[in-house]
Amino acid sequence: QVQLVESGGGLVQAGDSLRLSCAASGRTFYALAWFRQAPGKEREFVAAISRSGGNIDYADSVKGRFTISRDNAKNTVYLQMNSLKPEDTADYYCAADRKLRLATLATKRYEYDYWGQGTQVTVSL
Repeated sequence: QVQLVESGGGLVQAGDSLRLSCAASGRTFYALAWFRQAPGKEREFVAAISRSGGNIDYADSVKGRFTISRDNAKNTVYLQMNSLKPEDTADYYCAADRKLRLATLATKRYEYDYWGQGTQVTVSL
């Protein structure tokens, strides 16, 4: 049974940092990614990382502030979020792609096969 379990969300102030974790189990995944969904908005891509870690992609809105990484021995992907802003407030979801993509990472919601239940991040002024 495939499971993705996120943790690490919380309430922080603007400028603070948080690290999200997502433990994946049940099969081999290629790309792992983070998406987020703010109240009343569509779920949007945040970051993705290939299995080797050699291919990484970020949304423009988080470049330079967020860092995605993975530990394949632990089947875990992380999202280090620094310099948090109120506009980063959202539910953050871990996603896994079971397809091997040779050139680029998937960045669209429909391209991912498995999803976690989400963890809430709230950034106050």
